[in-house]
Amino acid sequence: MDNKQTVLEGIIEDVGTDLYNKWVMAMPEEEKNEIAFQVMSKNAHETTLFVVQTFMSKFNSAAEALKGEG
Repeated sequence: MDNKQTVLEGIIEDVGTDLYNKWVMAMPEEEKNEIAFQVMSKNAHETTLFVVQTFMSKFNSAAEALKGEG
């Protein structure tokens, strides 16, 4: 199997990284440490995947409903 990343996977990775960076910038300096960064990175990427999957599911359902009306 090829190890190439799909366009969607690349977008999800980029958005997860952007979300992580946003969260890190909002953290108080005294709370910044390696463990917090690791946990936040994992959470940011899991949250991004969840949001994209949920959006795609709802979008596809709405598209199917509209197709049924036509």
